[in-house]
Amino acid sequence: MTLDLPPMLVEEAVRAALAEDLGRAGDVTTQATIPASAQARAAIVARESGIVAGLPVARAAFALLDRQIVFEAQARDGARVESGTRIALVSGSARAILAAERVALNFLGRLSGVATLTARYVGAVAGASARICDTRKTTPLLRALEKYAVRCGGGVNHRFGLDDAVLIKDNHVAVAGGVVPALRAAKANVGHLVKIEIEVDTLEQLREVLDEGADAVLLDNMTLDDLRSAVALIDGRIICEASGGVTLSSVAEIAKTGVDLISVGALTHSAPVLDVGLDIEIN
Repeated sequence: MTLDLPPMLVEEAVRAALAEDLGRAGDVTTQATIPASAQARAAIVARESGIVAGLPVARAAFALLDRQIVFEAQARDGARVESGTRIALVSGSARAILAAERVALNFLGRLSGVATLTARYVGAVAGASARICDTRKTTPLLRALEKYAVRCGGGVNHRFGLDDAVLIKDNHVAVAGGVVPALRAAKANVGHLVKIEIEVDTLEQLREVLDEGADAVLLDNMTLDDLRSAVALIDGRIICEASGGVTLSSVAEIAKTGVDLISVGALTHSAPVLDVGLDIEIN
């Protein structure tokens, strides 16, 4: 899987974070204590084991304060590291390094945490055909970065926004007047390249979907028995996704039912931050 982040998205997010942290007067502590000419070398170190994600974002935090700073990655995004591993080396203006430190570490820790939790879910379903995917339950304005971190952890991305594809949820079905009216309306109003997925809560609704036709179906909060029955009914005709209350303790059994995808909101809304730190190296 290709791991890439559009530089424009990275710079936009990092600029906003730096502006938030530096405020109106900049880093007054560093300016008061560190000479403008001072140089420093530092290591970014993992304080616990996990999956690295966000190195391009951390690099940008330093570069936006001083383009002369040298950022040397010692790992790659998507790699597993152990506690004590050097993730990157940073050298150059001491003032810039200290001023960018927290923004760089916040992004790196947050994204590595998402990647690490994703990898745990992916590992839990190893041997099954189901893939682990994310949702739109992301931190506002950081969706592209967090979904990138999911890919670093071995997961796959669901839609990025409301304009990606049609996903008819239970509230759409309620307002539209049922599964069939909702599907027919969607087919009549979107282009031929737009995929249509619909959420169902019961096997009866699933039968309606299969009769009417869709590209994918989301099996929401179904029991394991119902998921197995749903997979048998679908029989490979459309993509099936299990969702709703998925945990690390339940995901393996869900995967064994034969679903194609398991979407997990917790990947982005509940991932613990991976502990990373920056240590100045004193000669």
